[in-house]
Amino acid sequence: MRSFRVLVNPISGGGRAPRAVATIERILVDAGAEVVVETSRSAEQSRAAVADAVAQGQVVVAAGGDGMLASIAGSVVESGGTLGIVPSGRGNDFARMLRLSDDPEKVAHVLLEGDPTPVDVIDAGGTVVLGSLYSGVDSLASEIVDRSRRLPSALQYPYAAVRSLLTYDPAEFTITVDGEVHRHAAYNVVVANSGYYGKGMHIAPGADVHDGLLDVVVIPAASRLRMVGWLPKVYDGTHVELPQVTVLHGREVTVTADREVVAYGDGERVGPLPLTASVRPGAISVLLP
Repeated sequence: MRSFRVLVNPISGGGRAPRAVATIERILVDAGAEVVVETSRSAEQSRAAVADAVAQGQVVVAAGGDGMLASIAGSVVESGGTLGIVPSGRGNDFARMLRLSDDPEKVAHVLLEGDPTPVDVIDAGGTVVLGSLYSGVDSLASEIVDRSRRLPSALQYPYAAVRSLLTYDPAEFTITVDGEVHRHAAYNVVVANSGYYGKGMHIAPGADVHDGLLDVVVIPAASRLRMVGWLPKVYDGTHVELPQVTVLHGREVTVTADREVVAYGDGERVGPLPLTASVRPGAISVLLP
């Protein structure tokens, strides 16, 4: 029988994470599992908890959203642990990519019976990113989301997407993919391991977390009106069918810009460009159905 260390972000999903964990904990304990629940108060504390959990043979369970996953993914990789996921944040995009349900009974079943499965990650200058890195208008959108917590959760991402499009000026990007150089005037450059970000935007519909490759999606400079018109296509993934959109594939990607642009990964600030990202195939073990 597995044992678990559950790390909970107490504010994820407006308090949804602790409620979900209370239900899941009862199911796990009733099944005979050992469960330790710990509130995540800082990234440093969570990383230390991961190392301790793996040393004790516990599955590390992240209860929260993509930010919670981002805060511990590197530690799970470094320690060689196994990750379980309780999707209970605002976006849950990596869980969406892995087809993980947010129903507590189904989550508990995966934790108890799921297979430890190797999943690719991105190494961004030493920072482990599970989903995607993005530079440009969506970097601004991430900043706006962080400032928009008073809005209802369902409105935060659409509001941030539209507002950022209306205020961001495109940059000149140089993108080097496995040594091949591409130059684009663009609103956004996304280096994707996972297909989803921004609470359900299917930004890289061809991405596969098991293929050992990164998908690079370049959203070109265009009129703001056209960009807003394209936005619905990003949710269903059909934007990549537009002739103006460029999709590249490779194992190592370097992105630079002609002015200061900050890169974000899974909603968290990574740092200013230039930035080199490489895929680490099968670097993290995740419990999957």
